[in-house]
Order: sequence, then C-alpha cells, then structure tokens
Amino acid sequence: MKTIDFDYELPQEFIAQVPTEPRDHSKLLILERSTGLIQHQHFFDLDRFVSPGDLLIVNRTRVIPARIYAKKKTGGKVEILLLHKESGSTWKALVGGKGLRIGTRLQVDDLIELEVTADLGGSQRTIEFSQPIEPFLSQIGHMPLPPYIHTDINDPERYQTVYAREPGSAAAPTAGLHFTRELMGRLTEQGIHLAEILLHVGLDTFAPVTEDNPEEHRIHSEWCEVQLETCQKINLVRRTGGRVIAVGTTSVRTLEAAAINSRINKKTDPLTPFSGNTELFIHPGYDFRLVDAMITNFHLPKSTLIMLVSAFAGRERILNTYELAKTQNYRFYSFGDAMLIL
Repeated sequence: MKTIDFDYELPQEFIAQVPTEPRDHSKLLILERSTGLIQHQHFFDLDRFVSPGDLLIVNRTRVIPARIYAKKKTGGKVEILLLHKESGSTWKALVGGKGLRIGTRLQVDDLIELEVTADLGGSQRTIEFSQPIEPFLSQIGHMPLPPYIHTDINDPERYQTVYAREPGSAAAPTAGLHFTRELMGRLTEQGIHLAEILLHVGLDTFAPVTEDNPEEHRIHSEWCEVQLETCQKINLVRRTGGRVIAVGTTSVRTLEAAAINSRINKKTDPLTPFSGNTELFIHPGYDFRLVDAMITNFHLPKSTLIMLVSAFAGRERILNTYELAKTQNYRFYSFGDAMLIL
C-alpha cells in the first residue's frame, strides 16, 4: 500500500465553494458494498435507505471562530488557527508568519495578548493567552473555512450542523451539514434512532499524508467522547439487529476508538463509555468492530479520510465510484455532496 494508490485527479470546478440550499437538497450517492450497486438520489431521500431500528450516530461538536489575526511589536501581521485547547489559556495552534520563536509576544486587536510557549515543529506552536480567549472569539475570531474554499459564506451557521452544541472544533464534521431538523424529525418518526458522540476536529483535517508509505504517517490525536447513554443505545441496536450508521468520518473514528477501548470483537461484546485522545488511523486492512454503514462526503486525494472510506468499502471501489461521481457532476469536499455506504 502506497499513498499514491489513493490519488485521483479533480478539476477545480468539482470543488464546492458554497453549500447547497436547502441543506438536504445535496446529491446522495448510495453505494452497496455487498453488490457494488450504485444509486443516485438526494439527501432528502435518506429515509428510503435506512430502516426502523437503525441508529444514526452524529457528532455534536461545534466549530469555533478559530482563525484570529495578531500583530508583532514590529507591526508584522500573524495569522493564527486555534486547533485544540490544552488547558486554561493555553492552545495548540497553526501560525502563519516569520520569526515566531518561543517567547514571541503578540497583540490581538488591543484586547488580549499571547505568547508563543513551545515550537512543535513546522507551523505548529503552543500559545498562551493573557486570559481565556473564549469570551473574545465572537469579536476577534473568523470562521476557519478550509483553504480550498475561496468564497465567503454570508451565514456562519451554514458551516455548523443543525445539531452542533459543544464548541471546540477547528473544522466542521461536514457529512452532518446535509441534515435539516425536518429530515431528522421524519427519520425519528419512522423509528430510526439518533445518538451523539463528540469529537473536536483538529489538526489532521489540515495535514495531508506526505509519506510514500501511509503506515509511516503519524496521525495527530483528537479528543473524543462516547457517553453512557450512547453506549446503551448502540448495545441495544446491536442486540436487536439494527445497524450502527456513523454520520461522518469523525463519528467513525470515535466509535471505532471506543470499540477498541472496550475490546469489542463480536456482536455480543458491550460498548462501554470512552473519553480521551485518539490517534486511531483507519486505512485498508483495518477490521471494523462497530460501524455497519456510514454517511460521508467526497474526500481529498491522498488524505487520511479517503483511506478511511477505502478501508470500509475497498480502495478500487471507492476510486471507481469517485470517477463515476464526476461524470454525474457531484460536488466534492466540505460543501459538496454525500455518500451513503451500506
């Protein structure tokens, strides 16, 4: 297995710059793993492909306005992307600017100061604010849209899921952007259950695989949590023959990390609560313990995310499906269309 095995060509016109309106009018490609059958639908058709007794797992994380701009004492501008709160006023961040050594002090809009306290290599730094930054983010922060999106969005809520509640992510769990409250209500009325996990999306969303051998890639840790109520719902649906359907790769990663922590090897093994950092890197060869189906978007070439979906559905099948999606004018990446892999 080589990183180049997960490459494909994608002309710029396929990269969605704005979200579909309404949310659930995005396209939905249905891929059945057992037969290879592909169907082309819309996301509002999702209720036709899930069944009473199935359980949808969503990530309740909320994107914070994590991009801020600071100045050096010399007047030089610095861009900072907050990635993960370490503790109190200390954050791990990506920084854009020269000479940002340990001890460098910066000013943000005459409101708050920060100091670089550790150099983590490349553009990563640990920074400490003079006081907690959260109360100031609504004034000084900007929504951290991915670098391949060049169009501003008028409504920042459009880069949040409708069920986002707990602030902490540097990027949205984008498979969930297709859901509307109306669609979720219709699903629950049909007997499809919902449960939540939490994973704060961090650095690895921005870190491509650069090693020739993906197994040499060091995936960065992200904090996640599966609470008791969700474990109980998962254990029940597994006992009663329903499917665990992960909404997004963040839900997949969290569920599988929790399953490993619970030492799940067969259907009767119970899932127990889990909270902590995960460095789980899912690529072909991985044995899924918990996830029966997933909803996901179309991912970047040579990314850890396309490797994850390839582990679930097969590399050749995923790449062939992506080529077919281009012929059908599907939209790719964060604001793009969705897949349901069964």
